[in-house]
Amino acid sequence: MAYGQKILKGDAYKRAAIKRRHIRIRKQISGTAERPRLVVTRSNRHIVAQVIDDLKGHTLASASTLDASIRGGESDKSAQAKQVGALVAERAKAAGVEAVVFDRGGNQYAGRIAALADAAREAGLRF
Repeated sequence: MAYGQKILKGDAYKRAAIKRRHIRIRKQISGTAERPRLVVTRSNRHIVAQVIDDLKGHTLASASTLDASIRGGESDKSAQAKQVGALVAERAKAAGVEAVVFDRGGNQYAGRIAALADAAREAGLRF
């Protein structure tokens, strides 16, 4: 074992692995004015999606399960992710965004992440 390497266990190991993957992804993905970055942040309870122009450092549109229109619903987390995807696509189109680069944030492209992306595509955003 190398010195200076901390061995993590449980959730700490999982969060560190997600952070490593996100850093590796962000080396290749960057949002521009023509194709901003749609970044997804997922926790155990909530999901947040933002459309970001990395060159200016501005958030163009965002949606979350904490929004008033989604928060009151008694649906499962995948259904809420679909609602967030449709809402962020609607807000992005209102801001003049037609195409985005998808940033899954180090998470696997499955479950809630895939549901959000599919709903955003159905609402008219191009990836």
